[in-house]
Amino acid sequence: MEPKSYSSTSSAAMAKQTWELENNITPISDSIFYYDEASQSKTQHDAPWTNDPHYFKRVKISALALLKMVVHARSGNTIEVMGLMQGKTDGDAIIVMDAFALPVEGTETRVNAQADAYEYMVEYSQTNKEVGRLENVVGWYHSHPGYGCWLSGIDVTTQMLNQQYQEPFLAVVIDPTRTVSAGKVEIGAFRTYPNGYKPPDEPVSEYQTIPLNKIEDFGVHCKQYYSLDITYFKSSLDTHLLDLLWNKYWVNTLSSSPLLGSADYVAVQISDLAEKLEQAENQLAHSRLGPMMIPSQRKKEEESPLAKITRDSAKITAEQVHGLMSQVIKDTLFNSIRPNRSTLESAGPEPMVES
Repeated sequence: MEPKSYSSTSSAAMAKQTWELENNITPISDSIFYYDEASQSKTQHDAPWTNDPHYFKRVKISALALLKMVVHARSGNTIEVMGLMQGKTDGDAIIVMDAFALPVEGTETRVNAQADAYEYMVEYSQTNKEVGRLENVVGWYHSHPGYGCWLSGIDVTTQMLNQQYQEPFLAVVIDPTRTVSAGKVEIGAFRTYPNGYKPPDEPVSEYQTIPLNKIEDFGVHCKQYYSLDITYFKSSLDTHLLDLLWNKYWVNTLSSSPLLGSADYVAVQISDLAEKLEQAENQLAHSRLGPMMIPSQRKKEEESPLAKITRDSAKITAEQVHGLMSQVIKDTLFNSIRPNRSTLESAGPEPMVES
């Protein structure tokens, strides 16, 4: 039993190291836990974000908070879940030290906090203050299972209200389905612009796959918010808690199959690709009929619909290959019975068989 226990422990440790490398989690000094109440109060009083809608540009998330949010998001399966983040500000950066889940009712398209959630939030914050955790709530997170990290119309309205009354406030979106498929955490951090503010032309953001039935919602509201750069850190003080939480995450990862768990997600993705192909074919047919009548206004940096479809299909293929590889590795690790050397020695030499 002892070698087997050591093997499982080392496997979990290796998986944790891989997860930290994939998400680029860097060690940092424990001084980050120091909370300067006077400095935070001064920043709150000065409120530099009121004069610059683009004031906050970076987000630093602790590995513990990240893992908590991912575990919570995965527990919701196809239903959206929601929670809050605690932390502080440091110049143009928001530092997320911890996160906690909220008991909310969610659907496949929206998640709203009810009265019991607000009551729980107040009690949790008060208890944290009593035990010496002085960090304030700096944002909320919720999941988008299978359709990417961006803010819907309801999310934009919620974030605008939060920024109006609870500044500084941040919105984080996690896609647990794509996280399971790809391994790296699929996450985005956002802040909304004030009403009536016209943002400058921003460079094209990193491409992400958005289902056809949500492209309209994405396109209507995509200019009402901006994304922040995300980095992750860990310190020696939260290493023990991270190890305890990782055991739960690692067991769930081992006991689940990416191929079976995301079967519905893959079916929806393939169906969505078929619809996008049909749309692209219709657009090509119309362009052949009247190329001289309607000049193309597409920007140089914008990809053609077929190029986007190709990228989406390649991503789905890669995710399926990764799923197959993980299944083969699990089968080799846990289902292959290898006889001990002592058993082989006690059995004696094998009889020679003449051919």
